[in-house]
Amino acid sequence: MTRLSVNINKIATLRNARGGNNPDLVKSALDCERFGAEGITVHPRPDERHIRYQDVIQLKPVLQTEFNIEGYPDDRYLQLLQEIKPAQATLVPDPPGAITSQAGWNVIEHGTFLQRIIRQITESGIRVSIFIETDLEQIEAAAAIGTDRIELYTEPYASLYPKDKSGAVRPYVKAAELAQRLGLGVNAGHDLSLENLGFLKKQIPFLEEVSIGHALICDALYYGLENTIGMYKRQLKA
Repeated sequence: MTRLSVNINKIATLRNARGGNNPDLVKSALDCERFGAEGITVHPRPDERHIRYQDVIQLKPVLQTEFNIEGYPDDRYLQLLQEIKPAQATLVPDPPGAITSQAGWNVIEHGTFLQRIIRQITESGIRVSIFIETDLEQIEAAAAIGTDRIELYTEPYASLYPKDKSGAVRPYVKAAELAQRLGLGVNAGHDLSLENLGFLKKQIPFLEEVSIGHALICDALYYGLENTIGMYKRQLKA
């Protein structure tokens, strides 16, 4: 089974646009769980323009599914992990001012740094996934530094999919199969949608988890949150 983890950053963005607590982030996360999501993902950034660090603290005691905290592994992020102890930490190479994740780690270049961070996190009982592209040498390097999983950065797949879906998915299949042979779990995320999710799942049936936020929340404006989560889950079962 491929788990659907709903990234709730965009719900926080909407709340922050007016101040106050509408929409209620905690209630929204619990609704996502109630409607069938198997996980909740957040990505707190230093400027707290969407998820706030206090949100993460408030979510931890009430969530019933897997909690995945994404972020660049600076001191504040690592301290948050120690306090919250989520099921999974997803390490991304974003600089502080990035609007969204736009690349995977260069594990070959940053391997020593990442290996130290991964060891620190896993010793706390937290599963580690690192955001990565489909370069096979990078995936081999990821396996060598002790990460539990990789999260394949799927924006290139999503961009090419409308023109050539077979060509779009081919490097992801090769990357995922190599990761599986190396003993790594495989997650995926970024620009996945109702249009392209089912095909990715069919080609990589052993995907552990997909993390989806922007497209899912946009779809919820048209279809409603409960119906939308059901639609995404059906794509994962197709």
